[in-house]
Amino acid sequence: MNLKPLEDKVVIKKVEQEETTASGIVLPSSAKEESNIAEVIAIGKGISDDEKKQGEISIGDKVVFSKYAGTELELEEEKYTIIKFSDILAVIEK
Repeated sequence: MNLKPLEDKVVIKKVEQEETTASGIVLPSSAKEESNIAEVIAIGKGISDDEKKQGEISIGDKVVFSKYAGTELELEEEKYTIIKFSDILAVIEK
């Protein structure tokens, strides 16, 4: 099943990041705050058709998004978030 965002919406999947304490202990994801870094899964047509937004983000990019942005959903045992393009704060370049 595919998620197809409408207009200026973006489907993202949060990236789990391991956190290690100064002494080298790896904290499980339940013991820390949720990350606001995600991978772009799908982009709405309103973004790809807008000349100002074209090329800003693409599928597969890692992005930083507003902490409380979007609507979370679970589909086929995978968790996704649908956010507005304007809630994306930065693209993480490799």
